[in-house]
Amino acid sequence: MDINVFKLCSGLKVLGYFMILLVAAIVGVSYYAVVVVAWGPKLIGAGARSVLAWTIIVVFHILLVMLLWSYFRVVFKDPGSVPENWRDASSEENLEAGTSLNPPDCVPPEAVATVRYCNRCQNGKPPRCHHCSICQRCVLKMDHHCIWVVNCVGARNYKFFLLFLIVYLDAVLNLAFALSLLCFMVMHGSLLSSNTTSVEVHEKKGAVRWKYDLGKAKNFEQVFGAKKALWLFPVFSKEDLENIPALHGLEFPTRSDIEA
Repeated sequence: MDINVFKLCSGLKVLGYFMILLVAAIVGVSYYAVVVVAWGPKLIGAGARSVLAWTIIVVFHILLVMLLWSYFRVVFKDPGSVPENWRDASSEENLEAGTSLNPPDCVPPEAVATVRYCNRCQNGKPPRCHHCSICQRCVLKMDHHCIWVVNCVGARNYKFFLLFLIVYLDAVLNLAFALSLLCFMVMHGSLLSSNTTSVEVHEKKGAVRWKYDLGKAKNFEQVFGAKKALWLFPVFSKEDLENIPALHGLEFPTRSDIEA
C-alpha cells in the first residue's frame, strides 16, 4: 500500500490546534497562580507588601499582553509565500526573452546554475526559500514549522516568534518550561547573530564565510528592523518595510567579499 508522506505531514496541523489550546491552558494556569493565588490577596494589605504586589501584578499583565500579542501575530501572520510565476531578477537576463519560468528541464542550460525551482509548487524559489511538507507550500526564509503556532516561522514572522519566546520566559513562572525554552532561545540567539535559519545550519558548515552574515548589528536589523523603538513590539515601521528587503523574504543582501 502506497503511503503519501506529504499528506501525513499535513496531518500534523491538527496536532497544532491542540498545542494552541495547551498554550492557552499554560497561560491560564500561570495567571491563576500569580494573580489569583499568590499576589492578588496581598493587594488589600498595607505597606511594602502591598506595593510589591501591585508592582508584580502590573508587570505581569504588561508581559501577558506582550506575550499574547506576539503569539497571535506568529499564528496569523503569513511567514511569506512565493508570488505566482516568480523568477529571480538576477537571472532574468539569462532566460530566453519572452518565456515564462519553466521546470528545470525547460530552463536554458546557461541559467540552470542560478534558477531554483520547486517541483511540488511548480514555481521558482527565491534565495533561502524552502518547501514545507506540512504547509505544502514554499516559505520565504523558512526557519522551521512550529506546531505550537500551527504555522511556519519565516521571513515575515520570525521577529514575532523570537519576541514570543522572550516574553514567555519572563511571564510564565514555571521552571521546567522556562529551562526548556531557554535552550531553544539560546539556539535562536546564535542563529540570529549569524543571520542563519535552522534549515541553513548544514549549508553554512560547508562555507568558509557565510554569505548572509553582515555583522551582528546588521544581522539583527535584518530580523527586527532598524527602528529601535519597535524592537520589543511585534510590528514593523513603514520605513523598515520599505528599506529592508529581507523583511519581505524575497531578496537578501550578502557580504561584499563573497560572490553571491
